Amino acid sequence: MLTDTTADQAFALLLAAARRTAEADAYVRAGKWKAWHPEMLLGKEVSGATLGIVGAGAIGKAVARRAEGFGMRVLLHSRTTPTTLDALLEQSDFVSVHVPLTPQTRHFLRAEHFARMKPGSMLINTARGPVIDQAALIEALKAGRPAFAALDVTDPEPLPPGHPLLQLPNVLIAPHLGSATVQTRLKMAELAADNLLAVLQGRRAAHLVNRQMIGP
Repeated sequence: MLTDTTADQAFALLLAAARRTAEADAYVRAGKWKAWHPEMLLGKEVSGATLGIVGAGAIGKAVARRAEGFGMRVLLHSRTTPTTLDALLEQSDFVSVHVPLTPQTRHFLRAEHFARMKPGSMLINTARGPVIDQAALIEALKAGRPAFAALDVTDPEPLPPGHPLLQLPNVLIAPHLGSATVQTRLKMAELAADNLLAVLQGRRAAHLVNRQMIGP
């Protein structure tokens, strides 16, 4: 139930990063908008750009469908796709992260990966904060590669006041809103209630966190 709503959030962050939406809003609210200027808040083209998707599960594929609708070239990297991570990073104008958090994917993207990203490229993460080495990302953003990061997730959550990530001008941070639509949150509540009723009635809950521990 989270596939489409999270994919929407990923693409919303991609568009906001590309067209400098948050910066533009702050610019207007600060009273800086005096007149039109041909070089005011120039952004990055999405149509025709290359989107690299790290993690080709349901959400990654849903983001790919949205990207194709915008005329983007899409590269997918996972254990089952031919595109290597290095090739994806070197070719992509935007990189969107969709791997699950496991012991193997903690700090999946590290300093050496950021160094391979194209100049001017942008990173979007709607997966989990720890799949990115956040300390390395901060240093990479200071160096301008990637040029911008749009994050729906961080490590930790929430970030404490004064955190270095909050001091950077080339970062957009949302408070983990991947599932934050009315429809999806209602479905989540209904699913939780169905599981609770099943257990109280002596039936097996349909969705178990500890499924592997107790067997089928």
